[in-house]
Amino acid sequence: MNAPLTEQAASLAIESAARALHLPTVRQQADSMAEAALRDRLSHLAFLAELLTAELEDRNARRRERRIREARFPRLKQLADFDLSAAPSVDPALLTALERGDWIDAAEPVVLLGDSGTGKSHLLIGLGIAACQRGPRVRYTTAAALVNELAEAADERQLSRLVARYGRLDLLCLDELNYVHLDPRGAELLFQILTEREERASVAVASNAPFSEWGQTFEDPRLAAAVVDRLTFRAHIIETGSDSYRLRLSESAKGGAPQT
Repeated sequence: MNAPLTEQAASLAIESAARALHLPTVRQQADSMAEAALRDRLSHLAFLAELLTAELEDRNARRRERRIREARFPRLKQLADFDLSAAPSVDPALLTALERGDWIDAAEPVVLLGDSGTGKSHLLIGLGIAACQRGPRVRYTTAAALVNELAEAADERQLSRLVARYGRLDLLCLDELNYVHLDPRGAELLFQILTEREERASVAVASNAPFSEWGQTFEDPRLAAAVVDRLTFRAHIIETGSDSYRLRLSESAKGGAPQT
């Protein structure tokens, strides 16, 4: 029968095993949690359960942080930080429902429409971060940046690979659609992404133009109609209005009344 391990030997053995098994929280917290378990008179099984639960919680937190980094958001915005009083046209019940993420599981689109400064990007990023925290793979980009990326891939004969990569995402957050005019090639490249994802994976889009004006971005009326059709079928549409959300927040912070 082997002799019992000393406390020091046991600590070293746990550290070595935790490194080999890639359990950083176990490695870092085993000693302190063992001391706490001794004080609280926990059983061996209870101590092990607490230690492994801590590892799992930390691993999930690291996974959420990694997904948020990989999504490439330009800044971090939470839905909880969106001031609904500064955007009265936004339905809070709809935001609560979207935050749960069922629309992503159902591969449904979300379209945010409103003038500049009305909070579309905040909501778009907030929905993306809420998705990352649940587990789906998310990517944020602007329409112009995506078209440029697609054009470069096409020039390098890598377009099909890039389109497939975007097709595998659970959620694509596409900002600033209709902010810039797209030439026919760019519009067709963007259309390929939307077609790849149609009814298979969700797209969330923010645009400062109503659907009736999308033809000015895509030139070809038939292409514009096809884009609208793909983005509105079973879509959740949020209209953020025309009053500047940022201006209302600024006025509120100063203690003044919002301008009308």
